Amino acid sequence: MTPGFKTQGFNRRHLLLTAGGFSALTLAGCAKGDGGKAKAPDGKSAPLRFSIVAPESASSLESFWRPIIADMEKQTGLKITPFFGANYTALVEALRFGQSDFGWFTNFSGLEAVRRANGEVFARTFDPSGDDGYTSVIIVPAKSKTTLDDLLKCDKSLNFGIGDAKSTSGTLAPKTYLFSPKGIDVQKCFKTVKSANHGANLMGVASGVLDAATGNSTSLRLQRERDTQNAAEGKPTIVDKVRVIWTSPRLPEDPIIWRKDLDPAIKEKIRQFFLTYAQGDGPEAERQRALLAKISIGGFKAADNNHLLPVREMEATDLLQEAKNAKDSAKIAEAQKAYDAVKAEEAALQAKTGQPVGAQ
Repeated sequence: MTPGFKTQGFNRRHLLLTAGGFSALTLAGCAKGDGGKAKAPDGKSAPLRFSIVAPESASSLESFWRPIIADMEKQTGLKITPFFGANYTALVEALRFGQSDFGWFTNFSGLEAVRRANGEVFARTFDPSGDDGYTSVIIVPAKSKTTLDDLLKCDKSLNFGIGDAKSTSGTLAPKTYLFSPKGIDVQKCFKTVKSANHGANLMGVASGVLDAATGNSTSLRLQRERDTQNAAEGKPTIVDKVRVIWTSPRLPEDPIIWRKDLDPAIKEKIRQFFLTYAQGDGPEAERQRALLAKISIGGFKAADNNHLLPVREMEATDLLQEAKNAKDSAKIAEAQKAYDAVKAEEAALQAKTGQPVGAQ
C-alpha cells in the first residue's frame, strides 16, 4: 500500500478505515444473500461474491482483480462478482450476512470471520518474493533521532500512527509483542494516536507529520521497488525517508476464507482454482503470476483453520498480558486457561504434522 495507488501494484495489507469517498459495493448497498445459494430471477444460480478489502480506490483495485476473477470464472465455470469492503469489519459482516461467499482476509480479520461469520479457511497466500511470512515494523523519520526507548517512554510527546483495529501487522502484532508486555496502553502513551492504513502511515512518517507509526515488511519492500522506478524517472522516493526501529517475529501469510455452507461441488471448483492458479511453467502460468504480483501475492497453498493458530496465540498472549497488567486475578485465570488451550492445540498439531505451527 503505497501513496498514489500506482498501477505497478499495491500492498494487499493496506486498507481504509472509513468509507468516506468510497463508491464501490458496501453492506448497505447489497441485498441479503444466502451463501451463494440464492437464485437469480431466471432461476439460475446467483453469482458468487468474492470479497476484497478496498484500499484508497475501489476502481483501481478492481482493475487489478478483474483479470484474475475472469480467470476464476473461466476455470470454475461459475459466475463470480467482486465485493469491495471499506475495511476488514465490512468483509466480516458481508460474509456473516451472506452478502459475500468467499474472500481474502488478514489473519486477525479472518479469525473473526471464522468465529462470527460461519467462515472456514481453505487456502492461504504466499509472497512473490519467496519469503513465507512477513513482519510488523515500527518506522520513524530517517533524519530523526527517535529510538525505540524514546517511543516506550510514553511521555505523550510523540504523534503515533497505528493500523486498523483488525489489522494483524498494524495493530495486533505491535500490541502483543511490544506494548502489552511493557504494560503500555497505546491510547494513553502518545500525544496523538491516528489509525490509518500502512500507506498513509508510511507517508505520514516520511513527511514528518507522524513521529512514528506501524507498518509491515511487505509494504516497505513494495515501496522500495517502486522507489527504484521513481528514481529512474526523476520522481520523489519515499522509503529512504524512514527507518525501522522495531521488527516483530514473523507473521503468517493471509488466509482465503469461504462460507461453510457453500455447496460442496462449488467449494471444490473454487479450491482447485486457487491451488493450481499461477503454478507450473509456461507462458500461461507466467501471465497468471504477473497478475498476482501486482497485488503482492505469489500464489496459494492449501490451508485450514489451523492456519489461524499463530494469531490465536498472539491474541491469547495479549489478553493474558492485559489481565496481568490490570492485576485482576479472575481475568488472569480465565486468560491463562485460554492461552493454555491454544498452546495445547499447537502442540497437538505439531506432533501430528512434525512441523512447527505456521509452517503447514
